[in-house]
Amino acid sequence: MRFPVQDARSTACPRRRGGILVGLLVSLVVLAGLGFGGYWAWQRSAENSARPDLIVDQVSDGPFDHIVLEQGELESSSNVEVVCEVRARGGGSGTPILWVIAEGTVVQKGDKLVELDDAALKTALRDKKIVVIGAEAQVAAAEAAVEQAKIARQEYLEGLFETEERAILSEMQLAEQGLRKSQLELQSTERLVARGLVKSLQLEADQFAVANNRNLLESAENRLRVLQDLTRQKMLVEFDSKIDSAEAQLAAAMGSLEEEQTDLADIQKQLELCTIYAPSDGVVTHANVYSSRGGSAETVIEAGSVVRERQTLIRLPDPKRMQVRAKVNESRITLIDVGMPAKIRVDAVPNMELLGRVIRVNRYAEPGSWFSTSVKEYATIIEIIDPPPTIRTGMTAESRIFVKQIPDALQVPIQAIYEHGGKTYCLIQKGGSFETREVTIGATNDKKATVVSGVELSENVVLNLRQNLGLLELPDLEQTDDTMLAKLVSEAAGPMPELPAATSESPLRAPGGAGRPNGGAAAGAGGASGPGGQRPSGARPEGAGRPEGSGRQPAAGSGAATATADATDSQASVELPAESGVEANDAKPKKPSFLERISAVREGEGQSSE
Repeated sequence: MRFPVQDARSTACPRRRGGILVGLLVSLVVLAGLGFGGYWAWQRSAENSARPDLIVDQVSDGPFDHIVLEQGELESSSNVEVVCEVRARGGGSGTPILWVIAEGTVVQKGDKLVELDDAALKTALRDKKIVVIGAEAQVAAAEAAVEQAKIARQEYLEGLFETEERAILSEMQLAEQGLRKSQLELQSTERLVARGLVKSLQLEADQFAVANNRNLLESAENRLRVLQDLTRQKMLVEFDSKIDSAEAQLAAAMGSLEEEQTDLADIQKQLELCTIYAPSDGVVTHANVYSSRGGSAETVIEAGSVVRERQTLIRLPDPKRMQVRAKVNESRITLIDVGMPAKIRVDAVPNMELLGRVIRVNRYAEPGSWFSTSVKEYATIIEIIDPPPTIRTGMTAESRIFVKQIPDALQVPIQAIYEHGGKTYCLIQKGGSFETREVTIGATNDKKATVVSGVELSENVVLNLRQNLGLLELPDLEQTDDTMLAKLVSEAAGPMPELPAATSESPLRAPGGAGRPNGGAAAGAGGASGPGGQRPSGARPEGAGRPEGSGRQPAAGSGAATATADATDSQASVELPAESGVEANDAKPKKPSFLERISAVREGEGQSSE
């Protein structure tokens, strides 16, 4: 039997046509996909490049100045302060101002600046003069008393004493004469009596006369000795004490007079100080004291204001020695050092730029006000080189302190910098696409920041990043490891108390609590007192608990379950009673507490140390 033989060309043509058709279809699909993808990419690129909300700037290069910009106040480094030297009188808090020269007045040395109220001083001066006159009278009386005491002493020595002495000496002479006469008469009488010419009575009379004259002489001698040795000394001591007392009273009176005269001179000096004159040339500046809370001044130097002693009233600044006192925030104070150059602009004098240098940076923060106690600011003094006469103290000045000057550096606007996770990024625009690139930032100022690495010259950077955060491709932040924190907490908590191990004979049970009335958990039905106690068999009382199968799973330590301590497992197993109708395997494991997790950490540390 023969079969018909087909032509090879007739069978190969259909297959070849089918392969060509498939190839054409695949090519068309690929071309369509490429075309659609290109169109989609072109459209997206066109949309991104034509987005009106993007603000783009180019990376530039050139000289860069790292500047700290701060506002400050002009002041003179050499201020002549005019203070009040008048003390308050009559228990007052100060002295009122009657007249004060206008602020800003140019004065010469010796011009009157302030006139204070001197009415109280004039009254005190009048009263003090009267007191001084009385003190002078007391001094005169004391001087007279001293002179009288001295004269009385001299009078006694040269008058009374000598008179008494001479009288006693005269008596002694008379007594001696009488004694001699009586002795001669006694001798004569004794011879006559021996001859028998005179009777014995005459002899006795002569003997009595001799004894009497001798007594008179001895009495006079004793009185002379007492006068010279005792009475004279006694009177001299008395007169000397009177002189000393008079001199002491004189000294006291003179001291009182000197004090009163000193007070009088002080009052006169205070009266002179009520009119204050300029000690040097200068421009008048009132020493007004402003509140730290802002707003109006606490002390204003004007007519009627009460000023205290040593209070500064007027300052006469030296216009040739001016400086700026600026307060720099703590975040930038470490950048500033003594000797750094600065440029200064005064708001009141436009189109003028002054040169200066930093001469002092305070190490301690300025006292904060009530509304900015958390803001720390440090005073920085900038000396102005060759200050012009047009600037005055108190004017507001803008100081630009040059921390660093770089001759050539890549720089971008500070708006192009985005910080994320402690790193800085820039969003680079390349045609219609964007690239998030990590950059290294160098010195910065209030407008631009230098870039050490990450960008190239003339690349476009997006400025308004906050409004286009969706274009940024930022890495995920690393999760912090709290293992060390848990270790520190465990060390601070101290050793964990050990729990007794549960056994089948003595499971750990807790007495059951009171149940809810008419429903809820049974009142104390799950526990029993004593080791190994079991709940009595039988159903719960009617209405004392939940229906069968709807109750809660007893928790560990609730009295209905037994907690078994396991040294190798942090989870607590739960043992249910047989009559509960719930299998022990169906109970959910208790979630380990924080202390149990700490115990597990400690056990792991112990095993690692072993």
